[in-house]
Amino acid sequence: MTRQTDNKLLSGIRVLDFTTFLSGPFATQTLGDLGAEVIKIETLEGDGTRHIPPHFVGSDSMYYMSTNRNKKSIAVDLKSEDGKKIVHEWVKRCDIVIENFRPGVTNRLEVDYPRLRELKPDIIYCSITGFGQDGPYHKRPAYDMIVQALSGSMSLTGEKDGDPVRLGVPLGDLAAGLYAVIGVLAALQHRQRTGQGTYLDISMLDCQLPLLSYLGVYYLHSGIVPGPQGREHESIPTYRAFKSREGDYVLITANTQKMFEGVCRAVEREDLIGDERFLTGELRHRHKDELVCILNEAFSRFDSKVLLERLEANEVPCAPLQNLRQAFEDPQVQHRKMILKLDHPASDNLRLIGNPIKYEGENEYSHVRPPLLGEHTESLLKEIGLSKEEIRRLAESGVVKLHQAAAGRA
Repeated sequence: MTRQTDNKLLSGIRVLDFTTFLSGPFATQTLGDLGAEVIKIETLEGDGTRHIPPHFVGSDSMYYMSTNRNKKSIAVDLKSEDGKKIVHEWVKRCDIVIENFRPGVTNRLEVDYPRLRELKPDIIYCSITGFGQDGPYHKRPAYDMIVQALSGSMSLTGEKDGDPVRLGVPLGDLAAGLYAVIGVLAALQHRQRTGQGTYLDISMLDCQLPLLSYLGVYYLHSGIVPGPQGREHESIPTYRAFKSREGDYVLITANTQKMFEGVCRAVEREDLIGDERFLTGELRHRHKDELVCILNEAFSRFDSKVLLERLEANEVPCAPLQNLRQAFEDPQVQHRKMILKLDHPASDNLRLIGNPIKYEGENEYSHVRPPLLGEHTESLLKEIGLSKEEIRRLAESGVVKLHQAAAGRA
């Protein structure tokens, strides 16, 4: 087996992936989508997400499928001496290590950064944890909703003046995965320039705070604590959702004077353009309750299809509120090929969400389905020089697990 030499952006880069659940696998899948060779180190039981209900393809859950394409799986007992030797041999052949163990676990497993740096001085090592490697919370376990709650982002989500709710998407995990990818790519550039490796300490809680964006900065400046934002904007009263005659939501983001005037024309309230209460953005904010009340009534006189047509004709950014079926059937989503169809031995209709990073020369058909547990154990052990007899011995002694088809050949 040789390293990839195709035109993918990260061809030739190898990632050793110790991650489980969501934040880490999302990061390593993103690197795999860009062409890195990702080697997923699993326990003999496999990544715990393989078993999360309710949806499965074969014995693997769709939760696992959502974040593990473009990877190879090797199942190894990291607590055994032979297992550690296997992993250490692979460290020497990799460029990046990513893990999301709780602080202290990597030391016990002998895959901590100081130890691996001795094996590969220019290794890029990324740790993703709930709270980072230091601080009063650093040993606490953390999951998505925990950091949503602690960061304040959950307090901003929900109905205006209502109870806060968890974000519908696991942004606590996903943001940490994305920041990990950003850090790794920067570290690769740093290594190319200096020849030096890097240790990256990514905290899920840290990653949530920049996502507070202007609302966080508003608080730091004013001391006013905002509550749930509902379907509106703290600063712009015409950046919100309105109900049509049939009760569907139509969203507009009219954040300029021209767009505000377009809204007024679209709902046949041109008189609002010259109304002294609404002449500028500052005045509209000052009188936002009055303006919203007027627009609520105006929007309610039109069907949603007519509203969207009239708003588009007046160059007002707008959209219907779509559910997931509507979103995946949307012609723009279809055109951008954001749904991948992959072959799988247990299904002829495995569909996953695609790679949003489009680049020249990308081949949409080059993506590989998530691996079965231990599917590549045999081939990856052969690559570090183990014979069939040695592989059989390791499998029989419980150091590694071979995929059933591979086990029959070994």
